[in-house]
Amino acid sequence: MKKPSDLDQPVETLFAAMCEHGKKTHECDECRYETGIVRAPESLFSCGLMKKAKAERRRVESTIALTGEVQFDERRVAHVSTQAEGIVQRVHVTLGDSIRRGQPLVELESVGVGEAQGAYLEAQASLGLARRTFGRRPRLRKELISSEKEYLQAKQELDAAEIRASGALGKLTRLGMDAGSVRALSQQDVKGSIVLRAPSDGVILAMHAVPGEVVKTEESLITLGDNSAVWVWASLYERDMAAVKRAQSGGRLSANVAVKAYPGQEFPGTVDFVSPAMDESSRTVKVRIEVANPDGRLLAGMFAIVTVFIPGEDEELVVPAGAVLEDEGRSFLFLHHHGDYYIRRPVTPGRAWDLWIEVKQGLVGGETVVADGAFLMKSDVLRSKMGAGCAD
Repeated sequence: MKKPSDLDQPVETLFAAMCEHGKKTHECDECRYETGIVRAPESLFSCGLMKKAKAERRRVESTIALTGEVQFDERRVAHVSTQAEGIVQRVHVTLGDSIRRGQPLVELESVGVGEAQGAYLEAQASLGLARRTFGRRPRLRKELISSEKEYLQAKQELDAAEIRASGALGKLTRLGMDAGSVRALSQQDVKGSIVLRAPSDGVILAMHAVPGEVVKTEESLITLGDNSAVWVWASLYERDMAAVKRAQSGGRLSANVAVKAYPGQEFPGTVDFVSPAMDESSRTVKVRIEVANPDGRLLAGMFAIVTVFIPGEDEELVVPAGAVLEDEGRSFLFLHHHGDYYIRRPVTPGRAWDLWIEVKQGLVGGETVVADGAFLMKSDVLRSKMGAGCAD
């Protein structure tokens, strides 16, 4: 007749059983394993070979794994480009430089800028002439040398000259010249040169300006800004969207970001935006994770693995995932009984998460269980550890 499993016997019966050596079975080093009882000195736990945990009720976070790419936080960066095609004559900065607002970055030579400078000087000359002409009209009218019509015509010409001069000034400032430099422009300065200056304080994050290179208006020559925080844009599949939206309604979701450059390290962040539009081809929604990057290790363009944490809605009775084991199709774990003794007991597991597993039957909460290292008890490896290493 097959001997009943210790999993089907009461704890009291197992601790009261006597073995063939005339001892209580659980106190016999040779026989206690037959009752599912293991003796584990506290030294095994204090040295880290094994770990204990409490069965507890808690809201367990589930996780969603996403892939994404590190990008600059566009609120913190500026892309410096030219409004006129030209040739790079000189680059005043280099990658990583800390700069101040208004500092020279790149000097260009542009035919379009030269033409705009010439048009400005021509407009200023016309404006000067119109002012002098109009300035004489009141005296000429008084002397009856000039008519009312001529007076009004001179006023019209002055107004038109002022509009042309203002437009020429505005064009040069849009091309990148500051108003003070434009007003100080002389005929000798019409060389088509323009200096692009920093629009704000920051660090040179990216550079595409090379002396002698022809640049176009749609090209970014320099990226300037602050990369102490970055964005990670990840793709969320449609099947996970409802869970993220529901969890996000309770506040920002936490997330971890991992990149290949730093194996084993994770960078904490928060989900701060979920796109309201879905990509029809990939059936994914873009999710933005804001990540602190004070040491600048995360670089724009890096591929990233993102773990988003979804808070649980209800409290569940859980134990660490490593605490629940299986034997012949039955689930069990090791409970602390007294002193150095632990006994395996059957449980009915429920939902499983990355770090936790739900216990639907077999525990009431508050019990001490063996978490890390429970497999040693199951395989009797613990017996060979009792006299060696940190178990001395």
